[in-house]
Amino acid sequence: MDVAGLARLQFAVTGSLHFLFVVLTLGLAPLVAIMHTRYAITGNPLLERMTRFWGQIYVINYALGIVTGLVMEFQFGLSWSGLSHYAGDVFGAPLALETLLAFFLESTFLGLWIFGWHRLPRRLHVACIWLVTLTAYASALFIMVANSFLQNPVGAAEEGGRLVLRDFGALFTNPSLVFALPHVLGAGLWAGGFVVMGASAYHLFRRTQEREFFTRSLRIGVLTSLAGSLITVAFGFAQFGPIHSVQPGKFEGVIPGLSLGLMILIGELLQLAVMFVLAPLLIRDLLARWRWLHPILMAMTPLPFAAAIAGWLVREVGRQPWLVYGKLSVADALTPGLTRADVIASFAGFAGVLGLLAVVDYALIARAVRRGPGQVALGGADLPLAAEPVPANSL
Repeated sequence: MDVAGLARLQFAVTGSLHFLFVVLTLGLAPLVAIMHTRYAITGNPLLERMTRFWGQIYVINYALGIVTGLVMEFQFGLSWSGLSHYAGDVFGAPLALETLLAFFLESTFLGLWIFGWHRLPRRLHVACIWLVTLTAYASALFIMVANSFLQNPVGAAEEGGRLVLRDFGALFTNPSLVFALPHVLGAGLWAGGFVVMGASAYHLFRRTQEREFFTRSLRIGVLTSLAGSLITVAFGFAQFGPIHSVQPGKFEGVIPGLSLGLMILIGELLQLAVMFVLAPLLIRDLLARWRWLHPILMAMTPLPFAAAIAGWLVREVGRQPWLVYGKLSVADALTPGLTRADVIASFAGFAGVLGLLAVVDYALIARAVRRGPGQVALGGADLPLAAEPVPANSL
């Protein structure tokens, strides 16, 4: 594999690993916000425990996902400096907004929410988690704006061998963005719903004492997955027209074709299962009571993530050999003087770090799920301060 191929593979691997964190963040954030809102309105202690338990899963995934996002940023300078030189004035604008307006605000409000339990007024505390959700979705918006520009470079003109931004509003009305953003947000809800569903099925299969807790959580997971599947599939098929008009050969080639087929196969099977099997079994809590179904639900949990990765491969590989479609090729965007040894070294480092973070994320979430809602530190009461011993010679 040549230098360009290695650099592309590096970005594909690290991008896919990062995307696993992103879809779960987008899926869990609104669920935790809704649970917290219901608790604030009703004062039901069960809803408080649900908010704290699933909120802890969200915090674990978010904290580790931050590092994977930073690794993605480094690669633009290391491997693709030609992109920064040619299109940095346009491509960098939404990335800067994502960092300054979305990421920093999201982290700030999340910190206030984490440490605001039993300290902030109830309404203000609920507002914090909703602001976390809104800024997370704003972050997804800005990232998709930047990515959609690479798919269809609108709102820019070439001057002096570089692209210059001429119409900032055109970036937000890009045909490559309009249907793609709801598609990604729906995929996040789909994945988040399946994680809640799988974790709840695990405890119900073990005949947990927290039966009401996980019966309600299972119901939330199924309904969220149903909503996410409808949004994802609807906006997924709606993209075919705009994609064909912008990139006629998008689905040609082995990888885009296979990835598209895999994504559609997984998506359709899961949607049919949720609509015609799982959702009807919520009546009289049959899904919670039929224990033989729970291992199947646990085994289905990774499938929305696999479909999301397949969709990402279709979107990115399908525009090759262009990095900025019709403007800048992958070969021209590659950093001059980059050697195979350079890419192999950075590939090993980045893939190793992100792979380790993905394993740690899975291990921490799995441990938190196994422990259940009885051992949740998030939102717990402060420990009493230990009295300092009095020196004997002071008496």
